Amino acid sequence: MTQQKDKTITGFSKLSKRGKIKWIVENFFQHPETVMRELKSYWLANEDHQKILDGISENTISNYHLPYGVAPNFVINGKTYAVPMVTEESSVVAAASSASKFWLSRGGIHAEVIGTVKLGQVHFFFRGKKSTIVGCLPALREYLHEHTQDLTANMRKRGGGVLDIQLKDFTHQMPDYYQLLVSFETCDSMGANFINSVLERYAQSLGHFFHEVLGVPEDQVEVLMSILSNYTPDSLVRAWVECPVEELGEFKGGIGPREFATRFCHAVRIAEIDTYRAATHNKGIFNGIDAVVIATGNDFRAIEACGHAYAVRDGQYRSLSGCEVKEGIFRFWLEVPLAVGTVGGLTSLHPIAKRSFELLGNPTASELMMIIGAVGLAQNFSALRSLVTTGIQDGHMRMHLSNILVKLNASAEEADATRAHFADKQVSYQAVRDYLMTLREPATKGQIQTP
Repeated sequence: MTQQKDKTITGFSKLSKRGKIKWIVENFFQHPETVMRELKSYWLANEDHQKILDGISENTISNYHLPYGVAPNFVINGKTYAVPMVTEESSVVAAASSASKFWLSRGGIHAEVIGTVKLGQVHFFFRGKKSTIVGCLPALREYLHEHTQDLTANMRKRGGGVLDIQLKDFTHQMPDYYQLLVSFETCDSMGANFINSVLERYAQSLGHFFHEVLGVPEDQVEVLMSILSNYTPDSLVRAWVECPVEELGEFKGGIGPREFATRFCHAVRIAEIDTYRAATHNKGIFNGIDAVVIATGNDFRAIEACGHAYAVRDGQYRSLSGCEVKEGIFRFWLEVPLAVGTVGGLTSLHPIAKRSFELLGNPTASELMMIIGAVGLAQNFSALRSLVTTGIQDGHMRMHLSNILVKLNASAEEADATRAHFADKQVSYQAVRDYLMTLREPATKGQIQTP
């Protein structure tokens, strides 16, 4: 039996970038020199930017590029935006752009911020008499506020800070377990570092409060952990579109406005009652939301976690959007929690994120919430419009055609011919491959056939 080469290493993080790449390619790739050149090529072209990116994450050896696109013609509350979107999925930017254009002549997209409250928690065990902890909250609030004045001073000057502290009793579910649920306003920052700093100070002060103020022995209080919550149901935005049903116009397949409105509302209703459909329905919403969140340097993982938790807030996972036709008016809306920032973190550090904010007119955090909500709504509208009319694959596969052509190594002439050929035909990987084979037959003698 051949002994496997040891591919472990000590001190990898201490190697230079070139040293990291050298070790990686020599141990895990068949053609190390080729791979080394490729990995280096993505950062040698702009080493100044690379230094910034190296400070963002650990053990960086290269960059992973994603398409940075723009969806124009987004009219939100009467203001026009060109929205930056970072996504690798075909048709996402096109779908958002198509929906924004559709509603451009129908009043645009409306949006409002319902709330901007963010949450954090201190989890602890109290093993003393329950009567001791009951009723201590007013004194505890005052004590914690007093011991965090230095941390909250700047945020309070900006109009934010700690809004409330609640004491939650979970002893019926876990012996001796209590929680401080803390509400924050973080203004234009997402606020994760601020929230976690305050919570950790609370955790340090909690034991002192019980011991010094209430006279509880130290061994009766144990702080387990303190951390922000990514579930922020009170940091909520609503976006909606509406118009008279007749103004929806005609759709492919001979579908009139009334039939379209009915079919569209049925599709949304199915996503409200069926979890299997709701998961795909909401994923489509996040196709748009994530793309803007990433483009602006915000945390798309936190946004998704919060959104999906919100979708199941009543015990069943449901659609984040709703639809109705009432008194002849078609109305389609989206409610989604978004905890985003426009200052701090990657928002002011990543070079392209800074350009994204400039492109959007340097919005406040509340304005960014409305922009992101509007894009999520637009994305959902385009997906449902396709589903209830032509089907999703027609438009998606046409957008995917470019990817297929790249994968099949089509030349520029072959690509042009293929796009012309499939202008009125259904696109599939197999069909494109078969057509390219006809173009490449020896009988053509190297010439591209005219479709």
